[in-house]
Amino acid sequence: MRTATLGPAQRAESLAAMAERELDVLVVGAGVVGAGTALDAVTRGLSTGLVEARDWASGTSSRSSKLIHGGLRYLEMLDFALVREALKERGLLLERLAPHLVKPVPFLYPLQHKGWERLYAGSGVALYDAMSMARGHGRGLPMHRHLSRSHALRVAPALKKDALVGALQYYDAQMDDARFVATLVRTAAAYGARVANRARVTSFIREGERVVGARVQDVEAGGEYDIRAKQIVNATGVWTDDTQSMVGERGQFHVRASKGIHLVVPKDRIHSTSGLILRTEKSVLFVIPWGRHWIIGTTDTDWDLDKAHPAASSADIDYLLEHVNSVLSVPLTRDDVEGVYAGLRPLLAGESDATSKLSREHTVAHPVPGLVVVAGGKYTTYRVMAKDAVDEAVHGLDLRVADSVTEETPLLGAEGYHALWNARARIAERTGLHVVRVEHLLNRYGSLAEEVLELVAEDPSLGQPLQAADDYLRAEVVYAASHEGARHLDDVLTRRTRISIETFDRGTRSAREAAELMAPVLGWDKDQVEREVQHYEKRVEAERESQRQPDDLTADAARLGAPDIAPK
Repeated sequence: MRTATLGPAQRAESLAAMAERELDVLVVGAGVVGAGTALDAVTRGLSTGLVEARDWASGTSSRSSKLIHGGLRYLEMLDFALVREALKERGLLLERLAPHLVKPVPFLYPLQHKGWERLYAGSGVALYDAMSMARGHGRGLPMHRHLSRSHALRVAPALKKDALVGALQYYDAQMDDARFVATLVRTAAAYGARVANRARVTSFIREGERVVGARVQDVEAGGEYDIRAKQIVNATGVWTDDTQSMVGERGQFHVRASKGIHLVVPKDRIHSTSGLILRTEKSVLFVIPWGRHWIIGTTDTDWDLDKAHPAASSADIDYLLEHVNSVLSVPLTRDDVEGVYAGLRPLLAGESDATSKLSREHTVAHPVPGLVVVAGGKYTTYRVMAKDAVDEAVHGLDLRVADSVTEETPLLGAEGYHALWNARARIAERTGLHVVRVEHLLNRYGSLAEEVLELVAEDPSLGQPLQAADDYLRAEVVYAASHEGARHLDDVLTRRTRISIETFDRGTRSAREAAELMAPVLGWDKDQVEREVQHYEKRVEAERESQRQPDDLTADAARLGAPDIAPK
């Protein structure tokens, strides 16, 4: 199967093609659900377009806890259907759809009470494993195990001795959420979907009460396109209500935003061979292995301020540090924090004011003819949400349409991944790269790593790491712009790589080198390189300033001190 190259020329061609001929389905929003919907639609044989106002996954889908999980805590809420569905999807992703991107991760759950807690929590984890195995999709993960206190402290020496009486260890899975979405988009494009980022829907086109298309502004090159489609799917997450208002309909449900913040600290600050899951008074706290780092999160608080750039306040950071330090023998300080990111979960509003009680289930609706809305849900079940959205859209098409095949459709890079992994030592020998570099590429691109290595073969200087971000090769920056649709420096440092949260300088020391690598691909002159670098530095400073503020209001005001996009 051919791969799709999402460079500047392909973007322009896609916008022109979408405006030229009526589509069967136009998807608005390229987070994980929108990208999944485009893939579901195009693999059923439907002519499909996908437009995104900013960058792939630039909202919620790049700012999650980066877990693919069944939702162990939903068992406690007796939401068995949601857990069963999520466990099936976890298994599919690990074993068939994206083994190059989705990996097992162990978690230790410290027990603080003798007797009853081990029985209670152990029963829950045993049921979790049993539900996974019952669906035939649990083979990729080890079963849970009970640990004594001394055994748990050998696994996680960072824990205070008095913070636990024993522990449970179980497995879930994790991925780089933004990379996963970019791969979904490229997979949809490889099957024939037309895709364009920095393409903002400004209004819907109506004929009577029916929605027949969307007016789309090209945020990059200027100009507008009228894109007509038999069915439009609104997959805009926390922006669902705003998008609905364009057709004068509030819709049949309301989406609320819940803010979750995460801290990133170096691996050596917490001595453990396993992730941790801790109870808080409001929710749960994860300490998640992340390469040479840990991700600590998350909070769960209502948010009704700027949706594009949710801000983490000083109080948010203190909250996480306080809770994780309650179990660590060597406490973390502000100086240990490399990165901070905040994301918004789209929750279907319910009766309760507490966002941790709002529904993680998803809903699909057809509020007006020609427009389908999908909202709610969780990252792990994106494929089910996408299938349900396309099923709903199909009701409005005068066509016989095939059933969804995404359960059997691996993402780009999955095919051949295991064979290349087994051959990684030979690839290292052939390319002159260290085997660790080859493993890094295979776990980010799968079999598409060969395309990155071709760039290195053409220009050996691209096989060197970035000077201030040693984990990433220079070739990856070029590849992001030439193949993955990156249009701005922010796209590369924040989403195609994770330099913005994995370095203490937040990527500012890598900004100029990365911009100069992107320039030839995107046709930037020296002035544009300078504008991109300055814009990125302003963004980082605005984020740092927001994280010094005491509350949401002042943090939001500080974060909005930086412009949204680098000027041309």
